Amino acid sequence: MSEAGRVLGVDLGSVRVGLALSDPLGLTAQPLGHQPRAAGALLDALAALVAEHDVRTVVVGLPLRLSGEEGEEAVRARGFARRLAERIAPVPVEMWDERLTTRQATRVLLEGDVSRARRRKVVDAMAAALLLQSWLDAHR
Repeated sequence: MSEAGRVLGVDLGSVRVGLALSDPLGLTAQPLGHQPRAAGALLDALAALVAEHDVRTVVVGLPLRLSGEEGEEAVRARGFARRLAERIAPVPVEMWDERLTTRQATRVLLEGDVSRARRRKVVDAMAAALLLQSWLDAHR
């Protein structure tokens, strides 16, 4: 990775949007919580996080089908990423394959014996952390 700085991971869910943030060196991803998926308010909240944490790149999950093809959700994610990029320019917004991150996050939480109620609250952020860690690893 050539440029140090924090990276924000965004996992778009149908109800909640999971968030994760890298360390300043861009080596590890940590869950940051979630935001409701209300379009205008979400863009404002993400812009505030970018400014607050001095984020250098935002990574938005691209929900591809298992075949690798893009479906309707991927088209919506690309549209969201485009609106976000306009809102936070000049900070770049990149798309990253998020296939199975929510399923993987759920499995990790089950193995950690996290209660069902707690899983519902943290699974989106955990999925965002897995998405972001994958991007960080690929860009090292």
